[in-house]
Amino acid sequence: MSESPLIQVRNLSKTFVRGEAEIHVLQGMSLDIARGEFVALMGASGSGKTTLLNLLGGLDGSDGGQIIVDGQVISELDGDQLSDWRAHTVGFIFQLYNLLPVLRAVENVELPLALFGLGKRERRQRALAALGLVGLNDRSDHYPGELSGGQEQRVAIARALVTDPTFLLADEPTGDLDPKSAGEILDLLGRLHRELGKTILMVTHSHEAAARADRIIHLEAGRVAQGVS
Repeated sequence: MSESPLIQVRNLSKTFVRGEAEIHVLQGMSLDIARGEFVALMGASGSGKTTLLNLLGGLDGSDGGQIIVDGQVISELDGDQLSDWRAHTVGFIFQLYNLLPVLRAVENVELPLALFGLGKRERRQRALAALGLVGLNDRSDHYPGELSGGQEQRVAIARALVTDPTFLLADEPTGDLDPKSAGEILDLLGRLHRELGKTILMVTHSHEAAARADRIIHLEAGRVAQGVS
């Protein structure tokens, strides 16, 4: 018997209201993501890519349908349960890094561990280990302003990894980088996928970036486009 998908999306819908207009961003979307799979989400602006990522990460709620992760129906969690689930399950990687400029790299990476009840020494050890995974052992004491864009994104990836999440959500992770740095970040994501077995969902407009994934899912008007993979 084959293993159940890690992530199951069933008939998911999401509507935003702008003035008197209703914008149906997701319209009955269904898809499965296998454990350990690297998936690229592509589609035109407004097709629902980032909205789907926000729903998968528990940052927003749907209007209908279900998201099931490892057998857990996310919509059944209350606010505190959802925060705890998100902290232990999801690692977020954003286009613009979202590092705090007044904290050193290692301190930025430590931030997600504040919810884990760990001592200061263990938090620091884990943060340094995560920086080692992304090749920044020698930049742990540098502030974001002292790092290149590619290095800042590596710190952000280390921050996403430090809690050992079940899956990573990356929203245009190379969108603000030059081609060389973008390639290095894609190499890193590929290594995390291959060597650590991380499940990764990446929103991208770049066909070069998408080609690094195991599978490409094209979204069109809030649905999975048929006949394209």
